[in-house]
Amino acid sequence: MSTSKCCKDTVMASCIRLLRGPLRLMITHNALISQSKLIPHSKSQWSASWTCRHLFQSSSVWGVAPLKVQMPALSPTMEEGNIVKWLKKEGDVVEAGDALCEIETDKAVVVMESNEDGILAKILVQEGSRGVRLGTLIALMVGEGEDWKEVEIPRLDPITPATAPPTAADPASPVAPIHPPATVKALRLSPAARHILDTHGLDADLVTPTGPRGLVTKEDVLNLLNQRGKGQAAPPARAATSPAPTPPQPAAPTTGRPTYPPVSVPGKPGAPGTFTEIPASNVRRVIAQRLTQSKTTIPHAYASVECDLSAVTKLRKYLAKENIKVSVNDFIIKAAAATLREMPEVNVIWSPEGPRALDSIHISIAVATPRGLITPIIKDAANKGLQEIASSAKALAQKARDGKLLPEEYQGGSFSISNLGMFGISGFSAVINPPQACILAVGSTRTEVRLTEQNQDSLTPVLCTQELLTATLSSDGRLVDDELASRFLQKFRSNLEQPQRLSLA
Repeated sequence: MSTSKCCKDTVMASCIRLLRGPLRLMITHNALISQSKLIPHSKSQWSASWTCRHLFQSSSVWGVAPLKVQMPALSPTMEEGNIVKWLKKEGDVVEAGDALCEIETDKAVVVMESNEDGILAKILVQEGSRGVRLGTLIALMVGEGEDWKEVEIPRLDPITPATAPPTAADPASPVAPIHPPATVKALRLSPAARHILDTHGLDADLVTPTGPRGLVTKEDVLNLLNQRGKGQAAPPARAATSPAPTPPQPAAPTTGRPTYPPVSVPGKPGAPGTFTEIPASNVRRVIAQRLTQSKTTIPHAYASVECDLSAVTKLRKYLAKENIKVSVNDFIIKAAAATLREMPEVNVIWSPEGPRALDSIHISIAVATPRGLITPIIKDAANKGLQEIASSAKALAQKARDGKLLPEEYQGGSFSISNLGMFGISGFSAVINPPQACILAVGSTRTEVRLTEQNQDSLTPVLCTQELLTATLSSDGRLVDDELASRFLQKFRSNLEQPQRLSLA
């Protein structure tokens, strides 16, 4: 037996012993080291021990243990998210707090930050992936100094994309797409076969031709007629005279049921009754869910009031000369916050346990974005001045349009304001944003000439010009009744028509 073969046998035996009892081999190896002066060892035995130890400690065999990066819950109502963009690529060094990727939640596009230091080793969910459930493994990292190319990739379950809800026309099954009809080769019929088909009203496509070159013979039609007689009654016979030719009808789907309404075919002009599927984003889907929940579970009550903005307009012109720019909406936010401080019984929310009074006044302002409506929050609005409210509202609105709002910037509001005056809407009623109790809908300002009441200088009414604004309060009848809503609107009007009082609130 050669020396090389003996060495290989020794290595194999050592590896087998290591697999059967790694602890025993380690103890034996330590004992051999401590007694190296007493027990001589051959070079092949030491080579086998070192080879096994190096083999089972090598990352090329077992791989580097990964640090798992999972889809986080970036909002309380988030159930799944979309990977918009990866901000790091494989092999990049990542520190705690670095931005890893952009994730579209049910509210906005949020930047996901790393919680650990290391190296991004493997991206498991690529950009553009939709409907990624919470807790799904989206990437792998390794520790600093480790070989990221040798990361151990665990077994992954396939990601099932979110399916769109079925249409109202056929809720039980999805509408089957219409494919262009295939070219059908014309059948060759014998005179006898044609006569039988016309007499019994049979479909020639159901006949299996057996004649030469695909000819349908009399026997083929009789076989079909016998099968129909055994299985089901034959359809009524056609009239002896051939009917007038009818225009070709579109081919029905393979399911046998025609689609209603028909689905539009890409690349072809739309026919009457067709439609095009539009994928719904997470934001749109959650908006639809919350609006449905609000209108079906909250008893809405509505009350409107007209406010005179003449004093607000005069004060805005004065502040503009001092290079202080504030909008009418900023005055409305401040007036609403001041009114909530004076009437804390309106600053409530509805929880599963019942009414809950809030200690802080956080005003949610509705902002329209390409992804849908979102309500960033001006926190502690009652304690802020007009200029601070104006800068906060402007910054939050821009972040909302860019999709960069943080979760804490749109969660936890106590009162909402929706202003459509810049779109020329004179007045409207808004839907309550649960669990809040109220939302104030503000329309555009308009100039009207009215008779004022009698004053101290004159006993007769006089004509004057007023800038009026209609504000409609939508309130939850379980928390804010009609009498409380009316008193709130009266106090709100007083605060808005006398803006000097807002500096004292």
